[in-house]
Amino acid sequence: MANNRVVHFEIPANDPAALTKFYAAVFGWNFSKVDLPGPEYWLCDTGSEGPGINGAIMQRQDPRQPWMNYIDVASIADALATATKLGATVAIPRTPVGDIGAIGAFIDPQGNICGLWEQNAR
Repeated sequence: MANNRVVHFEIPANDPAALTKFYAAVFGWNFSKVDLPGPEYWLCDTGSEGPGINGAIMQRQDPRQPWMNYIDVASIADALATATKLGATVAIPRTPVGDIGAIGAFIDPQGNICGLWEQNAR
C-alpha cells in the first residue's frame, strides 16, 4: 500500500562500480549489482539502525541527471495528473521496472525534480 513517503534514492554515476566503493568506504553502505534490463544498477543497503531509507547507484543517463528521491504512490498516472494540474511538468512518464513496479517523475513549478514509485500488486 502506497504511503506517500520518500522510499528510495538514486545516485547517478559515470562509473557505478567505482562510486559504490566510494560510498561503501565513506558511510559503510553495502551494494549489490542488480540484473535488470537497462542501465547498470546497484542496490544500496544503508543499514538498519534508526530511521532511514535505502537506494541505489545507477549508470548516468544524462549529464544533468540529479540525485533523485522517489515517493511511494498508489498511481503514478494519478500523481502526474495532479502535479501537472498544479503547475508541474512531466519529466519521466510512467516507466515499468521489470515486474516489480514502475517509476515516473515530474518537475515542480520551481524546477525541482520529484521521482515517483508505484509498486506492482503482489
